[in-house]
Amino acid sequence: MSNPEHAEQHGSIKAYVIGFVLSIILTIIPLVLALNHMMAKTALTISILIAATLQFVIQLFFFMHIREGEGPRYNAVALILGIVFVLTIVIGAIWIMEFNSVVQ
Repeated sequence: MSNPEHAEQHGSIKAYVIGFVLSIILTIIPLVLALNHMMAKTALTISILIAATLQFVIQLFFFMHIREGEGPRYNAVALILGIVFVLTIVIGAIWIMEFNSVVQ
């Protein structure tokens, strides 16, 4: 059942290791920043969001192979729609939390 052509389309072990190491680094950096109180609250929040976004992009390219494939880009369109949903929920939640902290 294994198809050699299909196996070639997936990433190499080197790509998986690079993606894994980058993901670990992008997890450790915000953790160290938060645990050691190295930044102000706003700067820390922005740093965490940037690291999360970079980690998301790394995982898309190294593990989900979003750049590969010659067929229709239905997966890319579904991914963009999912990102819009997630951004709407996250931004809405942050806005609600900020609004409630000001009112009290």
